Amino acid sequence: MNKSLKIATAALLASALPVPVIAETHLDNVDGISIRRDGSVDRFTGMVVDAEGRIVELLDFGDRPTVDIDYYEDMGGRVVLPGMVDSHVHVMDLGLSKMTLDLSQTRSLAEAQALVAEYAQRFPNRPWLVGRGWNQETWGLGRFPTAAELDVVSDRPIVLERVDGHAVWANSAALAAAGITAQTADPAGGRIVRQAGSRAPSGVLVDNAMPLVMDKVPPPRPEDMEQALNAAQRELFSRGVTAVADMGTTVEDWMAFRRAGDDGWLRLRIMAYADSVPAMLLIGGTGPTPWLYDDRLRLNGVKLRLDGALGSRGAVLKADYHDEPGNRGLEVLDGTQLRNLRSRASMDGFQVAIHAIGDGANAEALAAIDQLSADFAGDRRWRIEHAQVVSPEDIAMFGRHGIIASMQPVHQTSDRLMAEARLGPDRLEGSYAWRSIAATGAPLAFGSDAPVEIADPLEGMAVAISRTDAAGEPFGGWMPREAVSRETALAAYTAGGAYAGFAEGRFGTLAVGERADFLVLYGDPLISSPENIRSITLLETWSGGQRVWSAADAED
Repeated sequence: MNKSLKIATAALLASALPVPVIAETHLDNVDGISIRRDGSVDRFTGMVVDAEGRIVELLDFGDRPTVDIDYYEDMGGRVVLPGMVDSHVHVMDLGLSKMTLDLSQTRSLAEAQALVAEYAQRFPNRPWLVGRGWNQETWGLGRFPTAAELDVVSDRPIVLERVDGHAVWANSAALAAAGITAQTADPAGGRIVRQAGSRAPSGVLVDNAMPLVMDKVPPPRPEDMEQALNAAQRELFSRGVTAVADMGTTVEDWMAFRRAGDDGWLRLRIMAYADSVPAMLLIGGTGPTPWLYDDRLRLNGVKLRLDGALGSRGAVLKADYHDEPGNRGLEVLDGTQLRNLRSRASMDGFQVAIHAIGDGANAEALAAIDQLSADFAGDRRWRIEHAQVVSPEDIAMFGRHGIIASMQPVHQTSDRLMAEARLGPDRLEGSYAWRSIAATGAPLAFGSDAPVEIADPLEGMAVAISRTDAAGEPFGGWMPREAVSRETALAAYTAGGAYAGFAEGRFGTLAVGERADFLVLYGDPLISSPENIRSITLLETWSGGQRVWSAADAED
């Protein structure tokens, strides 16, 4: 980390930590809530934290600490919840998105083009321009955008990732720099979108075709990575997220995490899943790493990507896309590759998380787990990431093997209309089926997929219990039978997320012996309507008994 960034980070932490925990601290007068994985709730009115940031006592009304107290703080009767665990985040992508062009709020192609042109003018000396967040569905375009439409910048290459990270939009200069022509073949598991009536590339590359151009983009420098990590950490703390599962950790990401830990400014808890088996072995060697930096960093295993996303029609379906006959998606890995890679990881005890969005991909992931479970017994905690569309006949398999369904509630509201178009009215059963999957006994772990969605657990809770968006649409909820209870939703964002990453007993609940990661709120989500949950004010975020973010500091 460069000197100025270190100074800025130290100042940020110092401003948020008026009283570091150096001995027993009594946090009194709280409306405290702890929740177990089964949704059962414990309430308390006080908490004692030791010098290592661990909880040593939880107190009820009228109780006094049994240990000597060095510091006392009256919390003003505010609600205290466990720090939220976001079970599917891309930490570096989130941080880098704060440093590059963001198109996630654009509502039309013309608006995006204007932002691209303005961005190019602001940074005339950058040899490549990069960004993310476009969504042709939000624009009402009815098709992918083209290189010609991105040639509002023509003097240098520009590449922009789609909001879901499963497609990239390139201008003509970028296509030329990558040598992509009509003669370039589609790679396995990828697709070069072609111009109508010819093989000429149109400007969009999907899934495994993305590296054809992305590999030409100059990589971020180490100082860029550290700045991105700092930005991601601040963003997550401001949303009440104190721990994440980082899905797709590269070796470069891991080294940035380690530098932050070595320099003492890593505050976020990161459960890392390598982006490939080679990266997993390079980082972990013979197995998952130990917990580092007071339970702030561990490599758990590997993420294996089986298919693409619905938005780019790369999710693997059992039948043709309703709005594109003849297309059933893109297999990023085939069944044999999935089993071989999963076996290699499992041999050394690494946890395996499988990205599967379409019903075809989920069926393949479930079948692979079923087939190989006998060979790899013990506490494996197989994970399926997203599990957005699952055939009803396949749902029971989640419970049979205790497969963790790592799902992102806000995807349901963002994708609702698109899912209806992609699947058609007769194939929606099993889509975003939180309640049905939980009913099998499978553990739920909720997250955001940030930066695809905003890392806002309270918004996610509101969606999970209502199946409606912030505008209350659709009335009564979309397939409302799949909504879950408030307790189930909160558990999936806390204790469930910790369990999914082998972190139970370290954080995720507020219990004696665990790290004191908690939120101070104005409002209780367990007794609030979905509308009121969305308006709850986050006042403070604490990690390891230290205040790492406060609304008061953020306003200064």
